[in-house]
Amino acid sequence: MEQTLYFILLLIALCSVSECVQRQYYFIREAKNWTEAQRYCRENYTDLATVDNMNDMNEVKRVSANPNNYVWIGLKKTSVDEWQWSSGEPALYLNWSTGQPDGRDEECAVMKNGQWSDVSCSNSRTFICNISNTGLVYVNQMKNWRDAQSYCRQNHIDLVSVRNQNENQQLQKFINDNHISDDVWIGLFRVSWQWSDQSDSLFRYWRSGEPNNAGVDNCVAITSNDDLRDWNDSPCDMYFPFVCHKEKLILIKQKMTWSEALRYCRQNHVDLVSVHSEEIQRDVMNVVKWASTGAVWLGLRHSCTVGLWFWVSGQTVCYQNWAPGNGTGEDCEHTVRSGAVQSGGDQRWISRPETDRLNFICSRN
Repeated sequence: MEQTLYFILLLIALCSVSECVQRQYYFIREAKNWTEAQRYCRENYTDLATVDNMNDMNEVKRVSANPNNYVWIGLKKTSVDEWQWSSGEPALYLNWSTGQPDGRDEECAVMKNGQWSDVSCSNSRTFICNISNTGLVYVNQMKNWRDAQSYCRQNHIDLVSVRNQNENQQLQKFINDNHISDDVWIGLFRVSWQWSDQSDSLFRYWRSGEPNNAGVDNCVAITSNDDLRDWNDSPCDMYFPFVCHKEKLILIKQKMTWSEALRYCRQNHVDLVSVHSEEIQRDVMNVVKWASTGAVWLGLRHSCTVGLWFWVSGQTVCYQNWAPGNGTGEDCEHTVRSGAVQSGGDQRWISRPETDRLNFICSRN
């Protein structure tokens, strides 16, 4: 009894608050063309730098401070400029207003009066989420498209998809019934610029008037001649220093038991991910949405000996994100339980038999 109590107190003492960013950035001073820079980053890190938000951009600026030249990042013009839905479905049905789409760098879509227009993804709009295959919810908050997408995925399912004329009519009826007079974000966007790591990030930081030479200047570099350090499209054969990134988390889309997933992560990366802070949970939410299973293994394990959940990193579960009915009252007589995170809905933790075969998340740092 005394040993059990000592072990519990020891685990509690290990509770700590830690910060975690999804990526670490590395400035490489050697000048290379974009393709050579991409190859170098993939061989030595994860990829050329992906930038998801202004915090990422500020970190890229910091690590590449006072460069003598432009600096490559991982954004490149694609040969494909097709519209698709946030859910991943191709846009086979389109209902554009007259003259739309018309924007060179307007990569997201809004709906008003039953028709669609393209606008800049950085604009702020209210938006509509799917809450089921047919259910809808209006979110009366002003967000850019990417933040609206994240909100829908974290709180519901996704930004609304409109796959045929019937769904378009249903959506317009919903808008009318809710007395929504302004245009609203829908889940339609196009990928004309793509990150080297295939990320879907729609964050952009273009210099005024850029991109200005599509078809010739197909790669993106950070400018060097003022404090703003915004983006410029440049020929890919120019020689610049560059920024690589290294992912802290990686989703493995293979289906394994918990023990197999743990072994895989420790052999190929560092460990199954331990989510001991809200910061790390947000990083998990960024990667888990691409899973092919309804839940994804974490490095979370239940000990029947002391009746506690713990992380494989050695920490007890201080930060809590359990779904209702999970995390307590485990049955130790029939099966060993391990922890997973839901890949949809509100992405909370759930208890599953360790023999279930799921995708999983490894820590790379």
